[in-house]
Amino acid sequence: MLTKKKKLSRKEIKKDKLVTSYYESISYFQQNKQKLLIYAGIAAVIVVAVLFYLNHRSQSNEAAGLQLARVIPLYDAGSYLEAIEGRQGTNIVGLKKIVEEYGSTENGETAKIYLANSYLFMGQLEDAFKYYSDYSGSIPMFNAVALAGEAGYFESKGEHKKAADLYRKASRVSEGNVLNPEYMLKAGINYIKGGQNDVAKELLETIKRDYTTSSAARDVDRFLTQLN
Repeated sequence: MLTKKKKLSRKEIKKDKLVTSYYESISYFQQNKQKLLIYAGIAAVIVVAVLFYLNHRSQSNEAAGLQLARVIPLYDAGSYLEAIEGRQGTNIVGLKKIVEEYGSTENGETAKIYLANSYLFMGQLEDAFKYYSDYSGSIPMFNAVALAGEAGYFESKGEHKKAADLYRKASRVSEGNVLNPEYMLKAGINYIKGGQNDVAKELLETIKRDYTTSSAARDVDRFLTQLN
């Protein structure tokens, strides 16, 4: 004899679903235990690796800063070759080695600018351009120097449009940079040489209006007269 199936209440249905889900989860874990533990292990390894990388990066940046501080006096004294190669028999490591070992740190990025400048002052334009164009640090002043360094390279090659664009870009990196009028003037001169007189005139007039006390402002009238 068939008995009437008991109708479950909402509470009982909900409880039944929870029980079912619980046992399904237990079953899934038992079946995939090995795989899940491997995934968890991988996640733990990734976390440890990231923490190790950040700590190592910080230590590397400090080491680069210490070595940079030792070599800067050679650079300031105009001993550019020695600044590049370092001083043998001392703890003064050259800029080139600092960049090779710590180039991905902030202080390593700063070393690239000093290294590029050193090559520039020695007339080795290709090497200078290599390190200017490789700069990817976060210091606005050095970012502007790197762009201006690239601009100077193209200017020396007679590629005035490229040079002008890069000088103008350098002048727009940071509003407070005292070199901005100089970069703008160089951009203007290269625009004139590249036949873009309207752009050049706009830049020169901006220097005359906004940077009246700068050394660049003293040369503006000469080029504006040339344009007119």
